[in-house]
Amino acid sequence: MQGPLIDTLARQGVSRRAFLKYCATLASMMALPPAAGLAMAEAMAAARRPSVIWLPFQECTGCTESFTRSHSPTLEGMIFDMISLDYQETLMAAAGHQAEAARHTAMRDNAGKYLLVIDGSIPLDQDGAYSCIGGRSNLDILKEAAEGAAAIIAMGTCASYGGIPKANPNPTGAVSVSDIIKDKPIVNIPGCPPIPVVMTGVLAHYLTFGSLPELDAKGRPKAFYGETIHDRCYRRPFYDQGKFAKTFDDEGARRGWCLFELGCKGPVTYNACATVKWNGGTSWPVESGHGCLGCSEPDFWDAGGFYKALSLPADPLKFAAAAAVVGTGAGVAIGFANRAKKGGAKSAHETTTLDDLEA
Repeated sequence: MQGPLIDTLARQGVSRRAFLKYCATLASMMALPPAAGLAMAEAMAAARRPSVIWLPFQECTGCTESFTRSHSPTLEGMIFDMISLDYQETLMAAAGHQAEAARHTAMRDNAGKYLLVIDGSIPLDQDGAYSCIGGRSNLDILKEAAEGAAAIIAMGTCASYGGIPKANPNPTGAVSVSDIIKDKPIVNIPGCPPIPVVMTGVLAHYLTFGSLPELDAKGRPKAFYGETIHDRCYRRPFYDQGKFAKTFDDEGARRGWCLFELGCKGPVTYNACATVKWNGGTSWPVESGHGCLGCSEPDFWDAGGFYKALSLPADPLKFAAAAAVVGTGAGVAIGFANRAKKGGAKSAHETTTLDDLEA
């Protein structure tokens, strides 16, 4: 364990004003009241940095790449100041026996207190031989590390749900963290890759309140996964008006019309991409002209073609024709009805399917 976080930040030139602004931003993103930003700053400033052990298993390193390419206010620096990252194969200088010794030392010295971050699925077939570290299977290492962990963060869709490795026919027998560990608090942060600020928010919540944030039925933080991509998409008004792009380069696409007919999975995908965005808040896939792939949902790889529209009752696909006959009011009215139905489902945080969007 290190000293209070505020001392570490001061040594690195982070002012109290910058820290307060950072905490206020996090509180806002997590849908906490304005006063929570100050409370978060005070609690985090006095907190001692928790030990974090990050284990990469059957993965592509995309989650780590996303995390280290985060944005202002120097998010990657701030997150490393908030925690003591004692093991992360991609980022640490040590290797081989030295790296494994560092992991065991951190586990021993912080038994029952460290946070365990996992990215990548865990292969079970062939006794776990598909992915090993130091001659040991991911399964064995996970069980050993989880035993002394205070809580586990499953970073990315592979760790959360099995991800692409689990896609049919699942040749390695890949499973998620929660398929194996049943006796520890686990928070899933799915996405391929996940949004870095979600990780920061979870850690900030843990430092402030000593617990994980409120989770949905799939183990995801409700603050970031409480609404669908469709709910907050800037193209949503065009959906309600029945205006859909037919190809990626037609006039509708250039006007920013809805990409639903081109395979967008936004209506059934829960994530904060539309509000938090990527690359310093510059853009996100739908804003860049590509439909949502649904990567933060379980089994997204096997959920049908990425460019094939989701199955949907006929009426919403006839919005444009209806508007031509009776005016855009029909589309708007249907849109209000759809939002009311989804609002009811969302209040109970149930998964909304496209059957719920019928007129």
